[in-house]
Amino acid sequence: MQHNTTQSFSAITWNRFKRNKLALAGLLVIGFATLVAILGAYIRPDSTPFANDMNLSLTTQKPGFSVKMLRLRKNNEIESTQFLHGLFFGGTENKYQYIPINSYTFAGDAIVVNEFQGQNTTVQEPKKYNVADVVYQLTNPPITNTNSTITFVTLEGEKHTETIAELQAKIKKNNIITKYYLLGTDRFGRDMLSRLMAGTLISLAVGFISVFISIFIGTALGAMAGFYKGRTDDAIMWLINVVWSIPTLLLVIAITLALGKGFWQIFVAVGLTTWVEVARVVRGQVLSLSEKEFVEAARALGYSNARIIIKHILPNVAGPIIVVSAANFATAILTEAGLSFLGIGAQPPMSSWGSMIKDHYGYIIVDAAYLAVLPGLAIMLMVLAFILVGNGLRDAFDTRYVNDKV
Repeated sequence: MQHNTTQSFSAITWNRFKRNKLALAGLLVIGFATLVAILGAYIRPDSTPFANDMNLSLTTQKPGFSVKMLRLRKNNEIESTQFLHGLFFGGTENKYQYIPINSYTFAGDAIVVNEFQGQNTTVQEPKKYNVADVVYQLTNPPITNTNSTITFVTLEGEKHTETIAELQAKIKKNNIITKYYLLGTDRFGRDMLSRLMAGTLISLAVGFISVFISIFIGTALGAMAGFYKGRTDDAIMWLINVVWSIPTLLLVIAITLALGKGFWQIFVAVGLTTWVEVARVVRGQVLSLSEKEFVEAARALGYSNARIIIKHILPNVAGPIIVVSAANFATAILTEAGLSFLGIGAQPPMSSWGSMIKDHYGYIIVDAAYLAVLPGLAIMLMVLAFILVGNGLRDAFDTRYVNDKV
């Protein structure tokens, strides 16, 4: 079999990796999830912060549900949208109040609506809204004139006079809309698709930052244990074994309770419990590499131990660290979901897949099991993607892998 000796090791590794179709599929899933997380509110149906726009009359509606809405212009000041406001945890408050309706009619200077009741069987009286107040932000109640016109002052201080017919036409064109919920709504009337998309960022952020923390701690301790050996190795291995003997979830809960409940505390808690796998792998690799000829040559040239570890040994350990990190990423996602399910992870109104399961697991035994199944499937798909990528990286970095036609 002929090999292309001009290619770098990274190019050869990538060629090996991309021939693994399952690993490549996992990488595509991770890439798509990352794009959803970064773009945030710009691509979610619900563009409010954390996709937390509640409407209790729409509680637990089925996937594919649609409803007619009256868009009522809010009279309070709304912060103008900037580009970065929509990214990551961004979002902007709705300029409109969305009122689900069954029907509407015009009565003079008012629009009369019969609101959508959902699961509420109580008959409610129709509600009236001034047509000018529906379309514009007003500082004071509008004044209806005898010649079928309405005079009003907008929030910017501008005085306008428009006919009732003109305002009714604007409402029909712009303020009566149909809203679609592809995955239905949760028990608070929030869009399930938007909540799932917002939860992607929580999972990826916890995974990325906690893995970064675990790599930093695990690589440092593992490299020192493998390189210096002796008492240093004994002390670090004792610490590794102590942490290893404590159940991961129990340790995370203890750290979380010590640091307080919240989103940022989860990063530290998960990172401080997943470093032991990295440390054990790095220690074993460094023990083997520290006896190699290139390390002895570096010592003979008078290089410091720190330079030998950082410049000569650790670059040769990068492959195993990446493979372990992919598995730790999956572990971090599962741990965060478990903590959120227990109520000590990301706190409301943040959207976490684990908290979504917690809010809706009771619906599994009724006709709305999808409310808990959908976030469960999202967790499963993301964890599976990282496991497939980790397995693909393991095979790609394996020097015994000879089927590397390029």
